[in-house]
Amino acid sequence: MTVRRVALLTAGGFAPCLSSAVGGLIERYTEIAPEVEIIAYQYGYHGLLTGTKIEITPEARKQAGILHRFGGSPIGNSRVKLTNAADCVKRGLVKEGENPLTVAAEQLKSDGIDVLHTIGGDDTNTTAADLAAYLAENDYGLTVVGLPKTIDNDVIPIRQSLGAWTAAEEAAQFAFNVIGEHRSGPRMLIVHEVMGRHCGWLTAAAAAEYRKHLNTLEWAPALGLTKERWDVDAVFIPELKVDIEAEAQRLKAVMDEKGNVNIFLSEGAGMHEIVEQIESEGGTVERDPFGHVKLDTINPGQWFAKQFAEKLGAEKVMVQKSGYYSRAAAANAEDLRLIKSMTDLAVECALRGESGVIGHDEEQNDVLRAIEFPRIAGGKPFDVNQEWFDELLGGIGQSKVTA
Repeated sequence: MTVRRVALLTAGGFAPCLSSAVGGLIERYTEIAPEVEIIAYQYGYHGLLTGTKIEITPEARKQAGILHRFGGSPIGNSRVKLTNAADCVKRGLVKEGENPLTVAAEQLKSDGIDVLHTIGGDDTNTTAADLAAYLAENDYGLTVVGLPKTIDNDVIPIRQSLGAWTAAEEAAQFAFNVIGEHRSGPRMLIVHEVMGRHCGWLTAAAAAEYRKHLNTLEWAPALGLTKERWDVDAVFIPELKVDIEAEAQRLKAVMDEKGNVNIFLSEGAGMHEIVEQIESEGGTVERDPFGHVKLDTINPGQWFAKQFAEKLGAEKVMVQKSGYYSRAAAANAEDLRLIKSMTDLAVECALRGESGVIGHDEEQNDVLRAIEFPRIAGGKPFDVNQEWFDELLGGIGQSKVTA
């Protein structure tokens, strides 16, 4: 296969890998196939539908390394579902009666794209696979090589998604500053709401990273500066059952003893109960183009805070969300190494015409490879039986009951 022109796009929510992944792909092509032209569609599938793109010029290639130092996405993101024609029409991306898949495919043909690199989650990458299948049916060969982006770390069957390690580290730092306010009032309840719709990995990893940081610090108990007051007291994730009454009883004892309670909460924990309560009271739950509940509109952190505040006798309550702080951070050293290995393989696969999503395949001995698109799915649950998670819960005195 001869590759003459490739396109890049980033899509879905932000993660601390997008900028670096774009830079890594550009660098690798420049290193081993400098003759290949590169374009980038702006704002993901939004730009593909509207034909909005930028050329990666020789000057841009020279600057690609700078992207490793930044978060966000230099080429822009959006949430666009190509199979949701009504939403695409509503947003002015296609005309009434047009099939967004057809419009996108025709744009790729018009631009002469041989390889499409998608950097996103399961929806982003499986949509790209749909595009490739559509083009194949119309005698146009397109190689699609995706990179797995999600701070939730919940793509099946990929061991580690790009950006997740950084997001956990950033969420821990966010929590450290927030929990620093625990003496701003007596009997204070602090809820740190962490992103994670279906998977509790990020919440658990952030809590573990936070407690690891606490162990590196020197404390001054004689001055009231104690590790206990800063410590995590509960970790609530979708994979574990949250017994409000039992936890309230346990946490009230914590509040009575040390004067404050610190909770790490996955935004997906209790989501179904919250939605059920809203709808039973005649309310409407907003959903995005993919049909997902818009979690920021149901405020899980506030809901949980309300459940616990009175039961704990809290005099002051603070709920803070770390998501937007974490997901736009620059990739840390651990993620940069993972990004480098994945972008290098992505280019190699592209040049030999091998489609798939790059990742360590959990179903094939964790080998880094291009995983077949039909095997890619979202919503991988966090494995709560891992030793490090048992140690986390044991350290804070929380029992583990699976949902």
